[in-house]
Order: sequence, then structure tokens, then C-alpha cells
Amino acid sequence: MKKVYSLVNITKAKDQEAVQSICIKQIQFTDQKKDFNKRLTKTGRRSLSRSISQSSTDSYSSVCSDSSEDESSPRDKLQKNSKGLSDFCVKNIKQAEFGRREIEIAQQEMPALMVLRKRAGGEKPLAGAKVLGCTHITAQTAVLIETLSVLGAQCRWAACNIFSTQNAVAAALAEQGTSVFAWRGESEDDFWWCIDQCVGAEIWQPNMILDDGGDLTHWIYKKHPSLFKKLKGIVEESVTGIYRLYQLSKAGKLCVPAMNVNDSVTKQKFDNLYCCKESIVDGLKRTTDVMFGGKQVVVCGYGEVGKGCCAALKALGAVVYVTEVDPICALQACMDGFRVIKLSEVIRQVDLVITCTGNKNVVGREHLDRMKNGCIVCNMGHSSTEIELASLRTAELRWERVRPHVDHVIWPDGKRIVLLAEGRLLNLSCSTVPSLVLSITATTQALALIELYSAPEGRYKQDVYLLPKKMGKSTAEVS
Repeated sequence: MKKVYSLVNITKAKDQEAVQSICIKQIQFTDQKKDFNKRLTKTGRRSLSRSISQSSTDSYSSVCSDSSEDESSPRDKLQKNSKGLSDFCVKNIKQAEFGRREIEIAQQEMPALMVLRKRAGGEKPLAGAKVLGCTHITAQTAVLIETLSVLGAQCRWAACNIFSTQNAVAAALAEQGTSVFAWRGESEDDFWWCIDQCVGAEIWQPNMILDDGGDLTHWIYKKHPSLFKKLKGIVEESVTGIYRLYQLSKAGKLCVPAMNVNDSVTKQKFDNLYCCKESIVDGLKRTTDVMFGGKQVVVCGYGEVGKGCCAALKALGAVVYVTEVDPICALQACMDGFRVIKLSEVIRQVDLVITCTGNKNVVGREHLDRMKNGCIVCNMGHSSTEIELASLRTAELRWERVRPHVDHVIWPDGKRIVLLAEGRLLNLSCSTVPSLVLSITATTQALALIELYSAPEGRYKQDVYLLPKKMGKSTAEVS
């Protein structure tokens, strides 16, 4: 028995020595950390830019949030790149080097654009083209913008979404000489200010537009009608923007040919379907950490975006319902094994509601009132109008920000819903998207610009056209 106790005592003694050793090491580490912080303060953070964690911090902030300590608006300060140029407005031009690395990574997965540069770069088919762009400003878009420059175009760019800009990428474009006006987290006023600065009517005469959603096109149409009439062509990639172009055409007010990229095969079958299939899960996981197995989900709309979302969620074990007004798409949903149902019939029981219709007020206040506590609500369509947000900004409901792009909307009885990205496009606001798929879309956009810009007079009238299918096939071949 004594031996046993002595063994215990020895063990305790060793444990105490171990604890003391750990404590000493912690004290030493704390002292080293203090010394490290002192050196950091003296030398500045720049010396860390190639070491432990700066790139991971920037990467998170560039994708999911804006963790910058500087909360002032970029509009309030004059910035210059290393060449002294100041015709841009981004969050922080000092992030340019990190943004350049992001662009280089994206290039590796964008072979179609690289082939286009190689084949057409010498011919400069866009020489003389002055392209105004309004799209999501991401690393993939930057590869497109720089490809257009290689093909001879001059470019000015703004963002089509207040949450999707990657600040470091915008800085890299500005450093390279592109006039870009965008930063993550713009206000509505900032958004329209950036578009107006991008147009640069007093210093620039654009002749081509590359738009995503139609905001830039309609801004020029309303504010600068003389510029609008001088355009050689418009390229539009979203269903929302295409709808607005068709409205102009129907009213006889479209005085320039436009190319409908959204309905091209390469956009519908790849970007809309496969991109959303992968990025819907990414966006939801980053914001909510939700597990999909066993969850009941309703997807509003079974177009290509809806198909991709449903396939991804079904594969992860979710019970998926579909709402769809188009009988052909509804029949496709049935044949794919989904139950097609009215939103009002399942709204009380579902855990997740996803909109991807392109319409307005698909999820209204009557639906929001009937949702169960903790229901997640998000949008995968381009426009932020699919969820009736105005009805939620009332005195009786309380909003609580719990994470970047995650709000709890709380009812008087304590019920809350989880609203993502304030109803804006989930994947590009809260995550990233696959470069390979965007390479296909971006190449289609570039080819559409070349087609409209170089077309002989009279080939295209003042109407909306689909990109010739042979161009889509050639894009697929090199992808």
C-alpha cells in the first residue's frame, strides 16, 4: 500500500513539475509576444505582409466582410496609385498587392480567357473601344477587365452589388491603371455616386456597356441621353437587366443594339446552373454553419439557378420543395424528384427559404409572419426585390446584426428569422464563386463585346439579340 501511495506521490510531483514547466513556458511565450508586439509597433505591419496571418485576414475580409479599421467613406479621401493616378475610388489602395495575388490565382482557373488573349491579343479587336462596366468586382471580373485591355479596350468600372466587391481586387485594378469606383458595403447613395463617377461624362465618351442588372444602362439612359445615343452596343448578363432592355425595346426607346448574354447557352448551362450549385452551399455554410441533412427547404423558382440550388441541397440530405409558376419548369422539378407546391402550403414548416425567380415580392410579409422561429431566408437572384424587405422595416420588428451579412429580424413575441445579405445575392455577397465557370461567362461577354463593336453597320438593329451559338461552342471547346 505504501508503494502505491509513494507511486501516487511521485506522479503528483511529476504532474506539478509539468504544470510548473507549462506555466514557465506560457510566461516565456507571453514575454516573447510582448517583445514581438513592441517590434511590430516599431517596424509597422508592413513587415508582416509576407509572414504568418495577414493574407488569411485579408482573404476573409475581402470575401465575407469588411473588417477594415478605417470606417470612413472612400469618397472622403484622395487616393493615388504608385504612378500618381487618382481617377478611382476604392477602400484602400494599399491592399493592391494582395489583390494582385488573388487575380493571379483566378487566372489559373480561367483558361478560356487566357486563350482569347493569346489568339486575339495581337489583332486588338477592341482597339478604340471605351467600355463602361458595372458588374460584381471580384478576382474573376478583374481577369476579364484585364483581358479587355489586352484586346485594346479602355475600361472604367463600377460594382453592380453593394456587398460583392472584393476590396483588395478593386485596389489591384486601380493600381494597374483601371478607373474603378467600388468598395464592399457601399450605401445606396454611394452606389449611385460610384456609377456616376464611372460614367465620367465630362472627361470620357464611352461607346460600349457591359452591364449586370441594368443599373448602369438605365443611369446613362436617364441622366446622359446624348451619351446613350452614341453607344455602339450594350452587353447584359442578368435576367433582370435583360428584362429592362426588352422593356426599352418594346417601348421603342432602345436606340442601340444589345446582346443578351444571360440566355446564351454558356451562361445558362454553366454559370446559372453549376456556379449556383456549388456556391449556394458555400454561402450558407459561411454565414450560418447550418447542417442540411434532414432540413426542410423550399426553393422558389426552378430555372437554371433553382435547378442548381435544389441539386446541391438534395445531395446533402435536405428535403426540398419547389415553387414554380411556369408549367414546363414545374414538370421538370417533378421529374427530378421534387415536390412542387405553393409557398403558402409549406411556409410554416420549412427551415430554409431560397428565392431565385427574378420577380418581385416572391416572399411577402404574409409569408414572413407565418415562418417558424429560426427560419433562414436568402436570395439567389440578382435583384434584392424578391423578398419584401420594406415590410420588415417597421416599428414593431427589431433588427439585430449577429454576423457580417447575417441579421435576426425579431417579432414582438420573440420569434426571429435569419435574413442573409439583406436579401441580396447570397453567393457573391457571402462567399466566392468558381473561377472556371466564370471563365466561360466572362469569355462569352468578351466575345459579345467584340461582335457588337466590330460588326459592320446594319448587321444589328436597335434591338436585343442572342449571341451566335457558334461562339458559345468555341468557348466551351477551350474551357
